[in-house]
Amino acid sequence: MIRIAPALLILLILAAPAQAASGYRGYLNAMFGPPPGMVLTPDEPQTMLEYQTEYVSHPMWLRQVVSYRTSEAPGTLIVDTRRHFLFLVLENGHAMRYGIGVARMGFEWSGTHRVSAKREWPSWTPPAEMHARQPGLPKFMPGGPNNPMGARALYLGSTLYRIHGTNEPWSIGRSVSSGCIRMTNEDVIDLYGRVPVGAKVIVV
Repeated sequence: MIRIAPALLILLILAAPAQAASGYRGYLNAMFGPPPGMVLTPDEPQTMLEYQTEYVSHPMWLRQVVSYRTSEAPGTLIVDTRRHFLFLVLENGHAMRYGIGVARMGFEWSGTHRVSAKREWPSWTPPAEMHARQPGLPKFMPGGPNNPMGARALYLGSTLYRIHGTNEPWSIGRSVSSGCIRMTNEDVIDLYGRVPVGAKVIVV
């Protein structure tokens, strides 16, 4: 009798035609499909492996409404850096939960701020401190798909920190940044449309 190693069996399952998991694929399409009016690709992924490489590393990071108890008013953003979730407080004990990437060790921070500005496809000017750590960085990068700031950015008070998109969706759920809160481009576009300038942001 032929025995298949567990790792190989998992790989075969993931590489199976996506039609075998059409329900899950439909859920991913709903969560990560392009916004109205934008077409990213004419074809759907043919295998589940394509979703794993193009999107987030685990379904728990997908955008979803959850039960959430807080004394904060609806419209408040609560960034739980330890759990790698951002919560947008909704009515009736619920919140929209987003998976996020947060600051790596040594760059953690907390505090309460307001959204002071919003930008679509923001440009990026790395601060002097970042240039000192990574001399090869550009002095300025215009906004666009290759910009690490992603599709949208919400600026936090007078700080250098932002909630922004990323062109590295596999980093969601990890502690990798220099202090900014990163989201998938699809999720930051969704959040951008829900949150006005002046919204309260609590980072814990």
